[in-house]
Amino acid sequence: MRHQRQLEIVQRLRTDGATSVEDLARMLGVSSATIRRDLQHLDEAGRITRVHGGAMIPAGDSEDADVQRPFATVAANEAPDKRAIARLAATVVSDGDVILLDVGTTTQLLAMELRGRRITVMTTSLAVLDVLRDDAAVELILLGGWVRRAYHSLVGVLTEDALRQVHADLAFLGASGIRRDGEVLDTTLVEVPIKRALIEASDRSVLLADPHKFPGTGKLRVCNVADLDMMVTSAGADPATLQLCADKGVEVRTA
Repeated sequence: MRHQRQLEIVQRLRTDGATSVEDLARMLGVSSATIRRDLQHLDEAGRITRVHGGAMIPAGDSEDADVQRPFATVAANEAPDKRAIARLAATVVSDGDVILLDVGTTTQLLAMELRGRRITVMTTSLAVLDVLRDDAAVELILLGGWVRRAYHSLVGVLTEDALRQVHADLAFLGASGIRRDGEVLDTTLVEVPIKRALIEASDRSVLLADPHKFPGTGKLRVCNVADLDMMVTSAGADPATLQLCADKGVEVRTA
């Protein structure tokens, strides 16, 4: 428990920057005294730097945020919400559609819901590949690139160039957070241009976001909700943010 909590602290600091003891305690549901002990331990181990009232990641440390929360760990979080969102998102897809699937645990679940459908799936996700590789009904196109093993994804200039060569009816995306001002955020620098390219390559873009993504985490801007066509979420998502989406012309569906 202590080890997992400290991993979460490091992840929060990587994505949010310098953070106070009080904010970390609130986010993790523990006492400020517990957080101070964790920060002391992480500081002594060289993982973080203590600052007045909180902590930050040492300057020059650019480790991939997903190394601290690899795919298997993320997949176990909020699983019922993600499955409900995936089931609802699958109803948006019509037979014959060409779709783009982003990386992430919810898009992997969506791929499971799409097995047996007469559609074309293009993806940068090795997890989606694993789900659909033996499905004769689905025409499957894997967009090549550099392999990010921690998150089962393909990224880089080769992937971005491949996305410029294709066109889809629908793109399904994930994100790390959606702020109340409508900004869609992610935690990992190399994934942001891929997500933007997915939007550009599709007629309609759909964001899949479980309730803990409101506001979630992330310091890197992907887009504004106004750049999307639909958001699929589940009960418990922040009402004010969903209303903002609706006001900006985004269709909101709640599982």
